[in-house]
Amino acid sequence: DEVLRDGWLYTGDVGHLNADGHILITDRKKDIIVNSGGDTLSPQRVEGFLSLEPEIAQAMVHGDKRPHLVALLVPDARWAHQWAADNARPADLARLVEDADFVKQLGAAVDRVNQGLSTPERVRRFVVTGDEFTTENGLMTPSMKLRRHKINELHGARLEALYR
Repeated sequence: DEVLRDGWLYTGDVGHLNADGHILITDRKKDIIVNSGGDTLSPQRVEGFLSLEPEIAQAMVHGDKRPHLVALLVPDARWAHQWAADNARPADLARLVEDADFVKQLGAAVDRVNQGLSTPERVRRFVVTGDEFTTENGLMTPSMKLRRHKINELHGARLEALYR
């Protein structure tokens, strides 16, 4: 009775009916992650702490129905350029995200954040992208919220690979 209203199923998910008449779930109405252990986590909380670090401009955590959180990180451009200058590397962000030493520095930022988080909130692994989340590329809404389903379309395979 609580989830059926006027012939509609209210689950808290966002989706649509496909051509075969099946429901396709594409997102959550509220951004909540429920990991495989049943812990309910706020991704915005973890992402907010990550993006407060000088090395990280943006972050998206992933882990619904998974054993732990992983993240997609966008490095801060100014920090990245300074790091490149200090370490005799080209200031090309597309190349820096592939540099093991550069990624290690981002890992140090993730480790700092993890110290202040509960065990289920901690980011265990991450991948890096040089592509910012913007309204122009459709990865953010006009109100500056992440479009998780769009980011997952682009980077979901990389995020899922972190669980192997």
